[in-house]
Amino acid sequence: MADLLGLEQHSIRLLDIGTGANGIYPILACQIYGWQCVGSDINTQSLENVAKIIANNPSLKERFTLRTQQDKNHIFEGIIQAGEFFDVSVCNPPFHASLDEALKGNQLKLNNLARSRGEQKAKTDSPTLNFGGLGAELWCKGGEQLFLKKLIRESQVYSTQCRWFTSLVSKTDTVKPAKKLIRKLGAVDIREIKMIQGNKTTRVLAWTFI
Repeated sequence: MADLLGLEQHSIRLLDIGTGANGIYPILACQIYGWQCVGSDINTQSLENVAKIIANNPSLKERFTLRTQQDKNHIFEGIIQAGEFFDVSVCNPPFHASLDEALKGNQLKLNNLARSRGEQKAKTDSPTLNFGGLGAELWCKGGEQLFLKKLIRESQVYSTQCRWFTSLVSKTDTVKPAKKLIRKLGAVDIREIKMIQGNKTTRVLAWTFI
């Protein structure tokens, strides 16, 4: 995001949609860049934990605030306030449609890793996830594609209150329909920023109406 925003980073305001139980994106933005950040989440348990982190770190208190999303059917509504402007919004959406799908995807990943080590199959007695997170952080009805569709549609409503809307996109199949919808809604610039770590390839989708 710092690269996307370029050199104009002296008074950046960032909105983190679904900040989770550790608020990692705003914490990094506050500590490394000195940005002002708002973290939102539908899970009050997650926000309570982030509130403890902020309370125990004085440097975050003036820079990182939290807001609860009361309506599961909305993303920006109820969070972005009247007359408020953000330079960028970030989101790491839930990428599975259910817990069962998350467990199956995890097992497939473990089996692939086992094969790369010359083993027949991963040795697991019970299905466990190889990543952390509370339910709403990992899966939602319709999975990543439906969540991103909702986020994109609602971003148009707040098109004058945020310079760049961005989201991580885990699944390649999600990218094309997402870009098509963004274009249809009148965005003036769309960027796909690829990231590769080891064997994993993911990307950030960024769009702006300004």
